[in-house]
Amino acid sequence: MTSRLKDRDTLVLVGSVLGLGVLLWLMSAPLAMLPAPIGPAADQFSAGALVTIKLTIVSGAAGIVLGVLAALGKLSHLPPARWLADFYVWVIRGTPLLLQILFVYFAFPEISPKLQLDEFWTAVIALSLNVGAYNAEAIRAGINAVPRGQIEAARSLGLSKFYTFWDVTLPQAVRISLPPLASNLIALLKDSSLAYAIGVVELSMVSSRVQASSFQPFPVFLTVAAVYLALTTTFTQFAGALERKLAAGKR
Repeated sequence: MTSRLKDRDTLVLVGSVLGLGVLLWLMSAPLAMLPAPIGPAADQFSAGALVTIKLTIVSGAAGIVLGVLAALGKLSHLPPARWLADFYVWVIRGTPLLLQILFVYFAFPEISPKLQLDEFWTAVIALSLNVGAYNAEAIRAGINAVPRGQIEAARSLGLSKFYTFWDVTLPQAVRISLPPLASNLIALLKDSSLAYAIGVVELSMVSSRVQASSFQPFPVFLTVAAVYLALTTTFTQFAGALERKLAAGKR
């Protein structure tokens, strides 16, 4: 029974990845069959969805790294590291994401003229910083949930602090933290729409341009909602299958 569940979850994982690729590849074909204003702009919607996915994946990966670092900082015995991590999480969680995107876009070049980033990478930095702060709390809770006895047993076997964390604490913390991390990724997918504020041509920016030129907001936003639902459903299925697979591996 367990073997069949593992095989099913593996198929769901592979199917989700392939489904996302097929969705992007074939998206423009059915959209092109729709009447104006959707049909003539099918390629634009497909390109915008691809940018949205790129923003989500790149920012999500960077956000995991930032989340781990911030979580370790919050758990550190060194006061400066703890204060810095607490300040980072406090600032990010206490300010709107749109303000953070605009701050990175306008303030970074003022701080250093060499930081002349294009709109896409500016959005990636802001989104990564944002989701990293939320990931930090989830990962910190996961680390605290690892039984202390397992850590002490690993240390008694001669493992260093680094290898105890890498081989014992982190894998279990990731498994425990996966549900909130997956929720943060889905939220990131939707929050990436705010990148339109600095000119990133993602899905929401495309919809805004199409409805502005066609003066038909209802079919445009209905189409965008359907695309977002397809993307979030695919990401949710992937995260659920990964969570079940890790849980099965634990058993």
